[in-house]
Amino acid sequence: MAGVAFKNVTKVYGKDVKAVNDLNLDIRDQEFMVLVGPSGCGKTTALRMIAGLEEATDGDIMIGEVRVNDVPPKDRDIAMVFQNYALYPHMNVYDNIAFGLRLRELKSFFWQISHMADAKRIREDIDSRVKEVARMLDIEKYLARKPKELSGGQRQRVALARAIVRKPKVFLMDEPLSNLDAKLRVQTRAELIRLHRQLGITTVYVTHDQVEAMTMGQRMAIMRDGVLQQCDIPEQVYQFPANKFVAGFIGSPPMNFVPAVIRGGHIDAGDFQLPIPAGNPAAGQEGKAVVLGIRPEEILDAALPSNVVATSENTVQAKVDVLEPLGYEYVAYIAVGKTNLTATISNETKVKENQVFPFLINIERIHLFDAETEVAIR
Repeated sequence: MAGVAFKNVTKVYGKDVKAVNDLNLDIRDQEFMVLVGPSGCGKTTALRMIAGLEEATDGDIMIGEVRVNDVPPKDRDIAMVFQNYALYPHMNVYDNIAFGLRLRELKSFFWQISHMADAKRIREDIDSRVKEVARMLDIEKYLARKPKELSGGQRQRVALARAIVRKPKVFLMDEPLSNLDAKLRVQTRAELIRLHRQLGITTVYVTHDQVEAMTMGQRMAIMRDGVLQQCDIPEQVYQFPANKFVAGFIGSPPMNFVPAVIRGGHIDAGDFQLPIPAGNPAAGQEGKAVVLGIRPEEILDAALPSNVVATSENTVQAKVDVLEPLGYEYVAYIAVGKTNLTATISNETKVKENQVFPFLINIERIHLFDAETEVAIR
């Protein structure tokens, strides 16, 4: 097993298209690292460079202590799980799982003829490993089936089994759950987390889904336009985003953003004013243009009990435009004057559409970003 490191890695397509720009990232041994970001952010390119399917234009890629820039993919001791499963349609499940092991360990036909005892031992070992991983993933009863006879979830388990059976130093997973339905995605997410804990193999997982990133990653690296924006544990990223992009990308519904100005010790958002959180350096920057960030769950129905004490400074009157019931809560689209906000509120709420109600804003949990650089002010 081994960690993975990007050291000043850049990937350029053509003359000036930088898919990855000066990436520095250390992935620890046995860590589950998630690369997340919108389409075109460079996450899959970074993954493919680890695998050797893309060549880095500049910088060093390390697996363990070895620089692998010039090492062929087959010699990097990695296993990759693809979005579309990439199973051999003419082979049954058993042969799909065993294929890589046979190719690597049994060598040529003539070698097997001249080393019959060794070849028999290797075949028995491959058989044992295939059946062991099939038991682990609960696909023993499907070993004789062809891929076309399997459901999407079963095919995904076969693809995972083919990767696991090799016992590589590093697992690479390129959006492996994106073709599954919502219920199966949740189930397979849990299976992947359990497998990682059981196997302890360094895993680099690529997704555009921030829910997957938050729930699966021990750490997550958020990318945008080829540049690493922030890398930290999910809780830290959520509570202390490095910039406006990270704040808006992580969280569902996304964070509310309101242009504002620091004026008279307050955040003046036009339609409402809020006090500056204690200790925030924006307090001494009179007239500074900022962006106020408020997560939907920090906007509370003032009529319901909460840990936030209602005051004149944290209470706003808002018209409820739309209520979306989700069973356990509502997503409320509200308007404070001309400023539109999204709130998530308890299903015990009594608010109604097209009426004005008081809402509380949790001042201790608001965010401020520099209006020009979009970097967090804290």
